[in-house]
Amino acid sequence: MRLVSLLTWILLCVLPAQEAVYTAKTPGPGGTGKVYMGREISHVVGHQAITWLERPERDGEELPDEVVRNMEIKPADVVADIGAGSGYFSLRLAKLVTGGKVYAVDIQDEMLNFIQVRATAAKLGNVIPHKGTIEDTKLPENSLDVVLMVDAYHEFSHPREMMESIVRALKPGGRLIQLEYRGEDPGVAIKPLHKMTQWQVKREMAAVGLTWKETRDFLPLQHFFVFVKG
Repeated sequence: MRLVSLLTWILLCVLPAQEAVYTAKTPGPGGTGKVYMGREISHVVGHQAITWLERPERDGEELPDEVVRNMEIKPADVVADIGAGSGYFSLRLAKLVTGGKVYAVDIQDEMLNFIQVRATAAKLGNVIPHKGTIEDTKLPENSLDVVLMVDAYHEFSHPREMMESIVRALKPGGRLIQLEYRGEDPGVAIKPLHKMTQWQVKREMAAVGLTWKETRDFLPLQHFFVFVKG
C-alpha cells in the first residue's frame, strides 16, 4: 500500500505540471489560442510565402551577410538552420562551412524541395534538407556546433518539446543563435504575435537549460540572441 500511495503521489505531482506547460485562450489576431509561458503562439507561415521569404528588399531589412558574419562560424562546424524555409540562410552558411555541413530543417516538404533545388543549382553538396516534426527536429544527439533560428521560434506549436530536441542535438558548449523581431519596439511594423521581447526570449530559453550569453542589436528590426548549452 505504501508503494501504491507513493506512486499516486508522484503522478499527482508530475502530471499537472506537464499539462500546465500549455494553456488555452480565445485566439487573438493571427494567434492559435495556445499559450506558452504567457505568450500566445502565432500561426505558421506556410510554403505559399516563399516569394515573401525571397523578396529583394529582405537583404536591406535583415542584413543576412552581417548576421552570418556575427555568427562566427568555423569551416568545420555542423550547423542547423531550424525553420529554414526557402533556404535563405542555409545556402549562405553552406558557403562558409567548407569542411562541415548545414542541416536545413523544416516540416514542410515544399520548403525542403525548394532548398534541394537551390542547393543543387549552386553546387552546394553540404546542404542537407532535413524534415522534422512539430515536436522534434529529429537531429542526432550532440551533433551540432551551432543552431540558427530566424523569426521561426514564435511559430513553433510545441516550443518546449522542440527546444528540448534542439538542446539534445547541440554539443556541450554549442551555441543557439536566435533572431526575433523586437517586441519592445512599437516602431517595428510586424504583427505583435510575430515579435518577441528580450525578456520573453530569455525566459523561454532558460526553461530548457540554455544560458544567455549576449544580445547584439546591430539589426534594423531584430534582436540577435546568443545562447549556450552548458
